[in-house]
Amino acid sequence: MASIDQKAMLEAGVHFGHLRKKWNPKMLPYIFAEKKGIHVIDLNKTAAKLEEAGNVLRNMAKNDKIILFVATKKQAKDIVKKAAMSCEMPFVVERWLGGMLTNFSTIRKSVRKMQNIERMFKDGTVKNITKKERLMLSRQNEKLEKVLGGISNLNRLPNAVFVVDILHEDIAITECKRLGITTLGMVDTNSDPNKVNFAIPANDDSSRSIEYIANYLAECVREGIKERGAVKEEQAVADVAAEEATSSTEE
Repeated sequence: MASIDQKAMLEAGVHFGHLRKKWNPKMLPYIFAEKKGIHVIDLNKTAAKLEEAGNVLRNMAKNDKIILFVATKKQAKDIVKKAAMSCEMPFVVERWLGGMLTNFSTIRKSVRKMQNIERMFKDGTVKNITKKERLMLSRQNEKLEKVLGGISNLNRLPNAVFVVDILHEDIAITECKRLGITTLGMVDTNSDPNKVNFAIPANDDSSRSIEYIANYLAECVREGIKERGAVKEEQAVADVAAEEATSSTEE
């Protein structure tokens, strides 16, 4: 079971907020103190909210739901991509395209186009076109892969979206709200925690802080997937036992 270590959070700088002059008053319940003009986040509140978010994602994964990880900030990209891949979930870490969720059918067309180009290179179809055309296709595929590679296997809308910085990913949050998709996010002292369904008060600028939160949530997702697998195995065993019992009765 994923556990929360407040000492590790402290060492990762999860508690560091923004300057007092940049704060959002709605974050007051999560602020422990002010030190040298900088707000300090209450790690007890962070731990409680992180555990709550983790339970939500664990249950979703157990029920075969899809969680999309989003982080386009430079210091968060690689961390969140790695976390998402570790639990086999889709991710967006380059650029959030407007309409990525609200205009999902169009985005899927672009994904299929990318997949078709990749298929052409794999099966050798590109040998039938000119060198210039191959180069153009290759460049086009690189651009598509960079932006859409993380959602290439996303065949339906996600059930939840986790974002690192809700101010930076405001378009993603707005689209989720419009579609009724559950949102979870790291919320620093300069943000409005009410903009997401599950706010995790934390430093969203530090790579170590981001890594701690993202890895914990990814672990919760993995646990949910593992539980789902266990349930399926139990059901399979029960089905076999039921079939054997039926066969014995018939004989």
